[in-house]
Amino acid sequence: MPRSARLLARTDLQGKVATAFAPVVNKATSVGAVRAVMEKATGISRVRLLPTYARIRFSKWFRRRPASPAGAERARVAVFPTCLVEYQEPAIGKALVGVYERNGVACELPEGQVCCGMPWLDAGEIEKFKDNARRNVGALLPAVEAGLDVVVPQPTCAYVIRNEYPDFLGTDAARKVAEHTYDSSEYLMARHREQALDTDFEGTTYESITWQAACHYRAQQIGPKSRDLMRLTGAKVSTVERCSAIDGTWGLRAENVEKARKVAKPLMEKVRESADAVVAGDCHLSNTAIAQDAGKRPVHPLQILARAYGLPED
Repeated sequence: MPRSARLLARTDLQGKVATAFAPVVNKATSVGAVRAVMEKATGISRVRLLPTYARIRFSKWFRRRPASPAGAERARVAVFPTCLVEYQEPAIGKALVGVYERNGVACELPEGQVCCGMPWLDAGEIEKFKDNARRNVGALLPAVEAGLDVVVPQPTCAYVIRNEYPDFLGTDAARKVAEHTYDSSEYLMARHREQALDTDFEGTTYESITWQAACHYRAQQIGPKSRDLMRLTGAKVSTVERCSAIDGTWGLRAENVEKARKVAKPLMEKVRESADAVVAGDCHLSNTAIAQDAGKRPVHPLQILARAYGLPED
């Protein structure tokens, strides 16, 4: 495997270093000369917009946040935040916690979680992928055995835990964790079916929303749960089932950018032409590509719901 691929697969190492120096890293990676060096070292195209790093990681915010009101909880879940939420877009995780707690669902963050391992799998490093998978199963299994479900706000990582972990590890533990893992919107819609979801929306709502159904979201075969969730706020939601052609880091690599943009052209055209009030998408990497090539910055469906509840944002 090329050295650049090994570097890109070490998402936790990159995230820990980059968030520690977030202002410097974010500014440096916007400079053309720095991006040219990065392109040679990592293969990531200098012309691609990259997600920025947060100054405060999601897990750090989670440990410091005020405790939910005593006696208000009716259920508990374990959150698998994913690298993109942990290091780059904690606002999605904050929206998840706020929305879930609003609905009486207490959130826990099991210790020992690491990257889901998909970058290693993409690079063909099966043993390294399986090592990450074992660590995450070990971190999540005690919560599952205690009766908690696992909720995941990024579709690729949810897909990996539910489908790849049982296949590659072949253990009862991996299967048990997979069986109790849900997309974050999927879990909330299940609560709605049980008439346990608050639909009193006193905050900011939208008349119309364009929602990109990302590839790994559809691959989970759970139905358009994020669309259905946003519709509860009174919005008319238009679905775009088109690929952003990011595919982990494939579409970010210099040799693939031209081809990726051709594949993603129908998606970008749909978003640009839309007159809807806001664009939503579950995959943060895909959202970053849309922001660059369609000129509209999408938000996560959970952020739509948090706004509808009137929950505070950063």
